Amino acid sequence: MAPTNTAPATGARAPLTLIGFGVLAMAAVETLNPEYDLVSETLSRYVHGTAGWLLPAALLAVAAASAVLVVRLGAGTRRAGRAALAVWTAGVLVAALFPADPPGNRSRPSLSELVHGNAAFLAFAALPTAAVLLRGTLAARRPGLGTVLNTLTVATVTTTVAFAVFLVDVMGGGPSLGLGGAPTLIGIAERLLLAVDFTWLALALCVAGTRHDHGHRRA
Repeated sequence: MAPTNTAPATGARAPLTLIGFGVLAMAAVETLNPEYDLVSETLSRYVHGTAGWLLPAALLAVAAASAVLVVRLGAGTRRAGRAALAVWTAGVLVAALFPADPPGNRSRPSLSELVHGNAAFLAFAALPTAAVLLRGTLAARRPGLGTVLNTLTVATVTTTVAFAVFLVDVMGGGPSLGLGGAPTLIGIAERLLLAVDFTWLALALCVAGTRHDHGHRRA
């Protein structure tokens, strides 16, 4: 019997392209709005800037790619892990449909801001949960990626905790956790979190889209 061969399925390219589009769209809206401070301002506020439509478009693309991942994980995957990933997907989708308020309006948030913020935080909490619960399943499909999966899992948990600390500090009026002239580092913390989360999603899609070819040959 020949050893089992694995190769990326052709269908994995579409959701990876969606994530790539999301990353490029976020980078573009960041570049087009230099008046926003990437260190202390979250990306959600950019929806009110130049080409602000790119932000919800990016979130919709990431939500679509995440939905594909939920489906492709299929049977044999921990149900709780898929449920957490589904919560992430729904949270990103809702955050895309309900824009955040403009900068400087945190004291009196609109209904759209409240929905956006809660959906985004729920999504941010759900993805590291999914990463922890699905690590074993994904590593079993591609044992050679076990170390990378472990590293990304730790990274997404760590960056989520860091982002939550800065978020609580900003919303609760706690002690300043800024640096230099920046009153807070919540913006850079969010961007690091998004970078790690998107990397985990891309890797998970590659693993979930792996085609297993079982061949037999005579000795």
